[in-house]
Amino acid sequence: MTTDLNVTALSVFLFFFVLVTVMGFVASRWRRPETMAHIDEWGLGGRSFGTWITWFLVGGDFYTAYTVIAVPALVYTVGAYGFFALPYTIVVYPFVFMVMPILWRRARDFGYVTAGDVVHGQYGSRGLELAVAATGVIATMPYIALQLVGMTAALKALGLHGEVPLAIAFIVLALYTYSAGLRAPALIAFVKDIMIYIVVIAAVALIPSKLGGYANVFASADAAFQAKGSGGLLLGSNQYVAYATLALGSALAAFMYPHTLTGIFASNSGNTIRKNAVLLPAYTLLLGLLALLGYMGHAANLKLDSANDVVPALFQTLFPSWFAGFAFAAIAIGALVPAAVMSIGAANLFTRNFWKAYVNPEVDPAGEAKVAKITSLVVKIGALLVIIFLPTQFALDLQLLGGIWILQTLPALVFGLYTNWFRAPGLLAGWFVGFFGGTYLVWINGWKPLQPITMGETSFTIYTGLLALAVNIIVAVVVNAVVPGKAVARA
Repeated sequence: MTTDLNVTALSVFLFFFVLVTVMGFVASRWRRPETMAHIDEWGLGGRSFGTWITWFLVGGDFYTAYTVIAVPALVYTVGAYGFFALPYTIVVYPFVFMVMPILWRRARDFGYVTAGDVVHGQYGSRGLELAVAATGVIATMPYIALQLVGMTAALKALGLHGEVPLAIAFIVLALYTYSAGLRAPALIAFVKDIMIYIVVIAAVALIPSKLGGYANVFASADAAFQAKGSGGLLLGSNQYVAYATLALGSALAAFMYPHTLTGIFASNSGNTIRKNAVLLPAYTLLLGLLALLGYMGHAANLKLDSANDVVPALFQTLFPSWFAGFAFAAIAIGALVPAAVMSIGAANLFTRNFWKAYVNPEVDPAGEAKVAKITSLVVKIGALLVIIFLPTQFALDLQLLGGIWILQTLPALVFGLYTNWFRAPGLLAGWFVGFFGGTYLVWINGWKPLQPITMGETSFTIYTGLLALAVNIIVAVVVNAVVPGKAVARA
């Protein structure tokens, strides 16, 4: 804590933070079932969320606080290349429309709670189930940590420094998530998303008028990129393949994460998911507007310690204190919703695909719910410790790998929805090669998720996750073709 507190901004921030805290605890009584001592109720909200609740929940945990901070920061740093998030969040929804209702039906019909449950039911393989579940957990942990990075940026702008404010916020989050489960982030997501919409619309409408209009915003950004000799308002010719494959790979990975699948499994019907695939692109429009704040940072001539400070600095510099406090509250709350859903998703995986599978196969539903609650606390504490004791770059590198890792679970999770040809040994071999091969390529390329490819006189760069997925599928097909065995009947 320091003395450079903005009292007005802090007061507004605290008002909204207290509001969502109260809502978090009230959520345990919202749409209350006969008992919360069941993982379906605690971890999936009773599988009862309709179109609007699902829209706010999935939007809330897909478009996170770190997104609000990181996308403008990336655009501020590299320009047009940072807009890969737009095609990625457009391409993903046809995939959601076609695949997720089928996956949801499989989960509902057989009582599956996690991706690991689906895979075990389909292939009868504990090894493949464990690979999918472990990948989900380790890919989620750094994602939660990065929500703290987004919250830290907002707290820092308010004059709150150090670990204590961050720890208090996450302790409060842990307590109401423990009691209310998925209902807490679902209810809070209503407030969070409305606040983010207000902040972004106000920013893109008012900030350019303070900076000489959009023409000056783009001219200033272009001049800044030319001065430093990198980045630009348009993609370079050598960036096309990298941009396209990064967008496609990210889109395929997005709904493999435990937190996004949790939102899918919590829906009350396949039709609800299809409606959301149509409605959720509204967030993509919001994301595109948000990304423009990166260019506005150049026009405002901000002096930043880190590119992650561009959004808070814009609001501090160009808006009255009360609105800055509102914006910072939106960012902080934008960390709480996805962090809660992510911890619940990871806890569900641990409970169903490790604890029940290996420790206590006879655990009853109440026991499952108790283990999941405790695990969700451990996951949050682990993420907090990562941010406090390890460099932020560590979480960034792991999250970058997390996208590549989680993409390797797609064949095991999705292929079985359409065909009974694949078997566990081939899919497990494919996962192994894709997981560890992708990790190795990122490591040798200096923790960059892009792999240079040379074919004759043609050279280009491709997203490592998509390359690893292609090899994953090839290995799975070859092993499946040459290793004798009988396919397991669908379950």
